[in-house]
Amino acid sequence: MRPTYPVSVKGVVARDGRILLLHNERGEWELPGGRLETGETPEKCVVREIAEETGWAVTAGPIVDAWLYHITQAGRHVFIVTYACRLNPGQEAQDPVLSDEHQGAGLFAPDEIAGLIMPQGYKDSVATWLRLPRWPS
Repeated sequence: MRPTYPVSVKGVVARDGRILLLHNERGEWELPGGRLETGETPEKCVVREIAEETGWAVTAGPIVDAWLYHITQAGRHVFIVTYACRLNPGQEAQDPVLSDEHQGAGLFAPDEIAGLIMPQGYKDSVATWLRLPRWPS
């Protein structure tokens, strides 16, 4: 039997050039997002999850990355799909509102990310996002 993995859809979203990251219960920074629900598209999932976790309304753009994450502390794998996202009009002045799923939220300049305790896959997703041309409105 082949292994199966849960799917988690994450988003890279920035405000004023600073990337939104959330601090989880494992003491790591991560991109906002979460588990894909039955009948939901990945794009709708990332939009819903970012709204639930931060209060931000976003639009999902292109896929940035996909990778298999081995969560050592949990002893399991999760398939991560990362989308480029942008804040919807009117959201630029709104600070992220922390849900009970995370211990903290932060906006980080791209050069700060390398020094964070954060899975390399998320760092790679952010690096890929930084190289993407911004998609049209």
